[in-house]
Amino acid sequence: MSIHTKRVAELVQREVARILQREYSDQLQPMVTITRARMTGDLSVAYVHASVMGDSKKQREATFNQLKALTPEIRDHLASRIRHKVREIPELQFFLDESFQRAKRMESLFDRIREERERREDSDETSDDA
Repeated sequence: MSIHTKRVAELVQREVARILQREYSDQLQPMVTITRARMTGDLSVAYVHASVMGDSKKQREATFNQLKALTPEIRDHLASRIRHKVREIPELQFFLDESFQRAKRMESLFDRIREERERREDSDETSDDA
C-alpha cells in the first residue's frame, strides 16, 4: 500500500468515526467504533471495519445492519468533509470487526484454565497432607 493510499485510509477512518460519533450516536446503539479502514489502489472503495459493543450477537448484528443501511448518508457526510482532500469520494463498504469479542472470549477461557489449575493444585495439596 502506497503512502498516499495509507493516508487516505487513515483520513477515511478518522472522518467516518467522527461522523458516527457526532451524527449517528443516538441511532446506533450500542456504540460503534471504527477500528480500521483500507483503500483499493485506485482509492475508489474504502473497506471500513467497525466494532459494535453489545451483550448479544443478535444485538451487535442488528446495529451493524443499521450501520450498513446508513451507508449512503454516511458517504454524503464524508463527502462534505473530505471533498477538498481527495479527487473522488470512495464508496464505503462496512465489515463487522469481532476481534474485541474474540479477545473477550479468549480471556474468559484463560480465566477458566487458571481456575482449573488452582483447583487441581489445591486438591493435590490436600491429598499430599493426608
